[in-house]
Amino acid sequence: MKKLINKCPICAGELIVTELFCGGCGTTISGQFEAPASPLRRLNADQLAFILTFIRCEGKFNRMEDELKLSYPTLKNRFNEILAAMGYEEGMDSNQKTASPEYRMKILKELEKGLITPDDAERKLRGNTETEQETK
Repeated sequence: MKKLINKCPICAGELIVTELFCGGCGTTISGQFEAPASPLRRLNADQLAFILTFIRCEGKFNRMEDELKLSYPTLKNRFNEILAAMGYEEGMDSNQKTASPEYRMKILKELEKGLITPDDAERKLRGNTETEQETK
């Protein structure tokens, strides 16, 4: 079975799953299906291999230095690149997520169409999704 890709090889746009197939009974279901949201989906094969090594080494860069034959600064830079690819900024609380470029564009389009207010857009872009009505 081939590995599922999530980016278009032509334009790098996000791919949408449109068909599911059961190998047991042969049933095919067509439609548009949302893939499970995971920051790991954003990583390429090398980044995933790095994360697996990180887990295998129990998050200890000194063990990774020995295994990968890379310096601490190189490991730290790669780790920070992976955090950024997953949508997290260095130095932020791990629960605070940085909006991806796609999410930012979605918010701006909603604002342009008048679906949300400028204040709501600002809150969403800053990561605070509560609206004034929800806090009352």
